Amino acid sequence: MSYRARLTLAVALAVAVAVAATSAITYVLVRNELRGQVDDALRERVSDVRLRVVNDPVTGEPQLDLPPERFGGAAGITQLVTADGRVIGSPDATFELPVSEQARLTAAHDRGPFFADARVDGTHLRVYTLPVDNPGLALQIARPLEEVDAALDRIRTLLFLIAAVGIGLASGLGLVVSKALLAPVKRLTRTAEEVSETRDLSRRIEASGTDELSRLAATFNTMLGALEDSARAQRRLVSDASHELRTPLTSLRTNIEVLAREEALPPGEREQLLRDVTEQLTEMTALIAELVELARGDEVPADPEDVRLDLVTAGAIERTRRNRPGLAFTSDLEETMIRGVPSTIERAISNLLDNAAKWSPPGSEIEVTVRDGDVVVRDHGPGIDADDLPFVFDRFYRAPSARGLPGSGLGLAIVRQVADAHGGTITAEPADGGGTVMRLRLNAKS
Repeated sequence: MSYRARLTLAVALAVAVAVAATSAITYVLVRNELRGQVDDALRERVSDVRLRVVNDPVTGEPQLDLPPERFGGAAGITQLVTADGRVIGSPDATFELPVSEQARLTAAHDRGPFFADARVDGTHLRVYTLPVDNPGLALQIARPLEEVDAALDRIRTLLFLIAAVGIGLASGLGLVVSKALLAPVKRLTRTAEEVSETRDLSRRIEASGTDELSRLAATFNTMLGALEDSARAQRRLVSDASHELRTPLTSLRTNIEVLAREEALPPGEREQLLRDVTEQLTEMTALIAELVELARGDEVPADPEDVRLDLVTAGAIERTRRNRPGLAFTSDLEETMIRGVPSTIERAISNLLDNAAKWSPPGSEIEVTVRDGDVVVRDHGPGIDADDLPFVFDRFYRAPSARGLPGSGLGLAIVRQVADAHGGTITAEPADGGGTVMRLRLNAKS
């Protein structure tokens, strides 16, 4: 069953329950009102009948002195009941009301007045029983309920027809309303199917308003936009990686082909070629490792933990110092606790230090500061040209002055991804007196 059919059925069912409940309440209220009017008429009749309870002049027995009654007439049926269940009717009465145990108790003055229904010769009667002043007697007055029952039958039929029409209209309106309500969902489904079939992530859904379906459409558009950006970044990464790998692979292949030739090479040339092959393999290994790290950088950090940023920075400084013995490192590391993934944070700091070391002249100093969740690395190199500053954290970007130096252009891009994944930022700016200041800002724990 489709969702539209289920929604229509649910609307019809809800209306049916509401109409049934309303009809039942209406019927009960009308029934009580009509029967209440009969009960009021019987109470009014009591005072007149009591005046006609007299004693027989011969036997002394109580009797009713009433004019002849017509069964079903306005006056109804009137009789006396004794505590032993004997009935004393009017002289011309042709019908007797059934005597119940409750009526005998009322005659014995062991029970108060009460109303009850009874049937006499197939006629539905409303009977009012109450004690009278004479000891051991109860008075019963009855009126037929045929008119009330006929009115209630008509009301039941009318309410049933109203309920049936209401449910039918609700079902029809449910179809129309469900179609209108589900139109955005239908568009959303159609767009999702088209995206699945065509792989076209540029498709969008028209979304207006602030209701839940509009918000769902807007969220779907946002998701498509994120997927489109991710796919574009992936294509760019593959394209850039292919371009960056092509040059070292070509050079490596050429050198291997030269080494594989049968003619002997001078020892000096052969050793130089072997060194070139080794350097090219090392460069490719580093490039592939950075590509893997960059691809992983798009993921949300897993299993974050409390990290001493100052200790992680100190370890990264020590490793860079060993690899760059010709440089001096000074540090001012304030104890700082952050929440994150230690390995990725350490990689980002190491990349900042490697970048500073690459641009620092021999014997110069690299200054590192950790304070309030910030890692600041300052070098004394030539600095970054103002035209290059906006692009230094882009993938594979290399300034013209850096194209003759080793590197792939991925180190600072990895730093930015680590910062983004931890809710931080990375900035580069010229330093006073020359050089560059790189500032990695992470969220410190208070």
